[in-house]
Amino acid sequence: MFGKKKNIPQIDPEQLELIQNAQKRIKQKKRLYIHFVVFLIASLFFILANLTLGIGENVKLFDIDWFVFAILAWLSLLVYHLFNVFITHKFMGAEWEKNQLDTLVTKQQQRIDKLAAKFAKEETLIAQSKAFKDSKKVSQPQNSLTIIVAAAENDAIGKDNKLIWHLSDDLKRFKNLTNGHHIIMGRKTFESFPKPLPNRTHVVITRQENYEVPEGVIVVNSLADAIDASKSDMQPYIIGGGEIYKQALLIANKIELTRVHHNFEADTFFPKIDSAIWSTSQTSFHDKDEKHKYPFSFITYERL
Repeated sequence: MFGKKKNIPQIDPEQLELIQNAQKRIKQKKRLYIHFVVFLIASLFFILANLTLGIGENVKLFDIDWFVFAILAWLSLLVYHLFNVFITHKFMGAEWEKNQLDTLVTKQQQRIDKLAAKFAKEETLIAQSKAFKDSKKVSQPQNSLTIIVAAAENDAIGKDNKLIWHLSDDLKRFKNLTNGHHIIMGRKTFESFPKPLPNRTHVVITRQENYEVPEGVIVVNSLADAIDASKSDMQPYIIGGGEIYKQALLIANKIELTRVHHNFEADTFFPKIDSAIWSTSQTSFHDKDEKHKYPFSFITYERL
């Protein structure tokens, strides 16, 4: 129960491979040296045993003394050993090690660059969150930013820019909640609609320049600009997609979630809801029926 904690090696697998190969070659060379010395002593012993002591002096193969074949057999083993050590060393020598080290350095740099990009992105999101809160305190009324989303048990929300399920009551709830409000979305989410939804102000976030939209649709370049464009609405809604949800979770006041009680294959997912930040205020369960293929729950979360 109180045994010693097992030490887990932290060395990179590729570095470990280099060390193991180097150790293997050192052992091979030592064995080759011993093999060579033993070969010389054994060959001398065979010759002296036959010529001086007369051991096996009458044993011949193809009129050749037996010890000649013994020496040749031993020599062939020595040559094979020699081949393994030096041919292997040639193909896995200094140049091979350099290539391995170059590959290792490149991969490590890629990992560092990826981590740096991730940290930079997180710092940007934190800065945006602070800017949003500060700007709201100074120039905006205290409107409530709400995320509205339908997500499966495995947090799947869509595949190929389409909904995975069709739940009549969920669509009605979405319509009732967002009716008359600003709805903020990414470009791909907007393009998934056949046409703009009636009686709602669409705010589309995109980095594309000169992005063409129908009259009445607002185009912005960031979530901060989208919120600013919706400041006249006391209850704007974030409706997707995945990246917009991720950014909005930092600043939203409420989440209106439809939890579909099933797992689905998807390419877009909703971020995990942290119970240390969000608390459940309302829950309503709906079982499956002729209009609903899957059971689901309406859940309202509020920021603590």
